[in-house]
Amino acid sequence: MIVHRLSLQGFRNLEQTVLEPDPSVNIFYGQNAQGKTNLLEAIWLFTGARSFRGAKDSELVGFQAEKADLSLSFTAGGRLQEAVLSIREGRRYARLNDVPLQSPAGLSGEFCAVIFSPEHLSLVKDGPSVRRAFLDEAICPLRPRHAAILAAYHKALIQRNALLKDIPHHMDLLDTLDVWDERVGKLGAAILHARLRYLARLLPKAERLHQSISNSHEQAAFRYESAKGLQNVLDDPGRHASEIEQALRAAMRERRRADLETGVTGVGPHRDDLTISVAERPARSFASQGQQRTAALALKLAEAEVLTDVMGEPPVLLLDDVFSELDGSRRDYLMHHIDGAQVFITCCDPQELASSAGAVFSLSNGQIRRGFHAS
Repeated sequence: MIVHRLSLQGFRNLEQTVLEPDPSVNIFYGQNAQGKTNLLEAIWLFTGARSFRGAKDSELVGFQAEKADLSLSFTAGGRLQEAVLSIREGRRYARLNDVPLQSPAGLSGEFCAVIFSPEHLSLVKDGPSVRRAFLDEAICPLRPRHAAILAAYHKALIQRNALLKDIPHHMDLLDTLDVWDERVGKLGAAILHARLRYLARLLPKAERLHQSISNSHEQAAFRYESAKGLQNVLDDPGRHASEIEQALRAAMRERRRADLETGVTGVGPHRDDLTISVAERPARSFASQGQQRTAALALKLAEAEVLTDVMGEPPVLLLDDVFSELDGSRRDYLMHHIDGAQVFITCCDPQELASSAGAVFSLSNGQIRRGFHAS
């Protein structure tokens, strides 16, 4: 997967530009708030996902611009392709090879990238929702229907929760709960089945990578955890979706009384977690900053390896100010491990990385220039 040309106009603070990166390592340097992360964000949007910074589409357009236009020429699967994004009136519109797409999500699986930034420490430090989102976002390029299933599940979940709140005041509605149990159970099982299949690929790689990054000094363990009634079924990654659905429906029936009391659905993929432990202790509570960083890095590198295995070629790697957060040994490991992929790296000081670069670019006030330039 290689980016050949990126064209930007009206995007964030970046000046109108056409970028032709090197097929190997590209370093973008400059002081803070000059546009380095904005550049990686622009590339990332061509995966079909939303901004990795959580920004709304309306926030992606520059202050003085009415709209933003982006185009990306890239090779995937040995085929040269062209993707176009237009952001106007608070929405993104996408085309691939001159064919309009129903939504930008249609780019998922066409252009693949993995982003790693200091914010990804949240994978270890924050709550379960961050890790669930990581899993689902990583699955979407490999199973494009996953995004639609997630949307349908959350819509059904909202309907079931609304019904749970209404039933105590309108007991005649109780009979309709079975309909939503069936809907939530079927969609939830599809999500769980996809997560288990993905984790069967991801977790052995993440544990191996963690051990390598830490020079075998520490062992990490990653485990998918669900409700008590589901855990035994989910511990077997070979379970069929129908078996998972039966177990989920049974767990929902067991919790029905509690759900009616609380007005929320207390079991399902929206409640699960990917737990992380280092040296047999919960990483979220007990791991040091360095240990948390290593665990997050292992997960992201494993994500890239899974994409490489499935797609048959490495994804584009986007590394946002990562090296300043790593010590020397971890920095050396990462530079060695990314060999063979096209890489976009942002940093403040390019000197330590310049020897590994195919191309170096400076950023200042949104202007991108090739080569070294005095600040």
